[in-house]
Amino acid sequence: MTHVYQQILQRLSGFYSRAERTALQLLIQRLIVAAGGIERIGDYRVLTVQNGSRESFYVLTALRAAQLSIAGRHPVTFTLRVATPRLSETTQATLENIHRCYSALFVYDDPRVELLMADNREVLPFNHRQPLSMAGHEANRMDLLVLGHLRAVDSPLEIGDDGYLAMAEFYRHMARWESGVDSLVSSDTPRQQKQFISGLRRATRKIGLLTEHACGFDNLFAHLDALGGDVYRHFYGPERLDAWKPEGHFEACRRVGHVGIDDLIVDRSEGTNWPLFNEFLRVQTEGLVPSAPENEYISPLLSAHLHGLQACYLHGRSYETGYGDYAQRAIMIMHRKQLPEHVCEQARALFGSPSSIPERRAYAALEAQKILGLSETQLVCMLFAPFVGQGTGLEHFLRCCHPGMLVAMPDLHKAMQGATVADQVAQWMVDVSGLPIDILGKLYRASVSLPEQAESAPGADPQQANDGVDAAEGGSAADGLHERSARH
Repeated sequence: MTHVYQQILQRLSGFYSRAERTALQLLIQRLIVAAGGIERIGDYRVLTVQNGSRESFYVLTALRAAQLSIAGRHPVTFTLRVATPRLSETTQATLENIHRCYSALFVYDDPRVELLMADNREVLPFNHRQPLSMAGHEANRMDLLVLGHLRAVDSPLEIGDDGYLAMAEFYRHMARWESGVDSLVSSDTPRQQKQFISGLRRATRKIGLLTEHACGFDNLFAHLDALGGDVYRHFYGPERLDAWKPEGHFEACRRVGHVGIDDLIVDRSEGTNWPLFNEFLRVQTEGLVPSAPENEYISPLLSAHLHGLQACYLHGRSYETGYGDYAQRAIMIMHRKQLPEHVCEQARALFGSPSSIPERRAYAALEAQKILGLSETQLVCMLFAPFVGQGTGLEHFLRCCHPGMLVAMPDLHKAMQGATVADQVAQWMVDVSGLPIDILGKLYRASVSLPEQAESAPGADPQQANDGVDAAEGGSAADGLHERSARH
């Protein structure tokens, strides 16, 4: 197999430019230094995340090339752990892309590589044929709704914050799995790191956890250790949320470091390495749909759809105006960042023309139902956030959307306070919100504060001409549109 691995390295290197081959040597030096010297490289364990995005594929090829290069010069090399978070939005096409990448890099049978995935708080071997479990799908749906409800109705639209909590748990448990790892390797820019930390702080504050300030990934795992291993249990409670599985296979976390390689990614905005993806990895690049600029855990189409619904139901404007404003600002940011024209065209095709917005609305509604299990009624309910803070927004929500239920408002309050109410009232609450009564009760008892100014900008009111998407530049808005995949 040594000969086969060297052939893989030679073929992979053939797709690299001279600048990329130079960057590879710098990556090797960086890993050796992080390991404490070449004599310790055999005990060094690296974690990287493979979520199906362009960036994650590129990082994996670089790490594989570094691993095989070191193995060709020394008796041993580092161990590589590649972990995939399974989300509702993770399509079969994404899993097929990952599988083709793994096959091209010959990592399936290499004992120096671990291929893992997480489904509903359980660590499993990666399997591209295994669909997301029903329990995992339901957990993802509930998490998105809960974090979407935990906001003041007049606060900026912050949807997808559940992704920050999910990834916090994912990072920590993948680092602690079995014998643990020494470092996380990522190509996240300082802006992207800041966006993640800011989103995580916002999400933890929503569920009542206070976190210390952190600027980047260098102290990420100390930050996660301070939060604890199961952040969602702080809101849901142990009676509803099981511990990560398989229990007994997670070590007390070592001091996990971060090796950033964003400065080693050559021509990251130019898309010049598509032959590496298409010819060598056989990744279907047209399937790499970008994520929303303000949050990498939500698709741009769904984000535009929600802004359209918000404009229509909450702001007294038309759906088309809210949707169109969002799409226009997103593309404007891409042009401001001078991203390649084919990337801008991809975004335009995704959002559609102004005349096609009604058609895109219908398509987005179908996708939300199919992929997330959420009806438009439940999305609108989430936008109103009527249950939080002792149901202060409940009457307004009913008057706007369900005036026939105003007469039952006292019973709705009683149900969320834990009292028994008529079955039809309880069923209406479940159908309209998409959440069980006990979770609605937790929302009812939750206090919601307005977000900090620095974190409020990404989802600002669409009427604020450029603030919404433009403010996401603090989290590399254009980077998110071009380099991330929403797995949608």
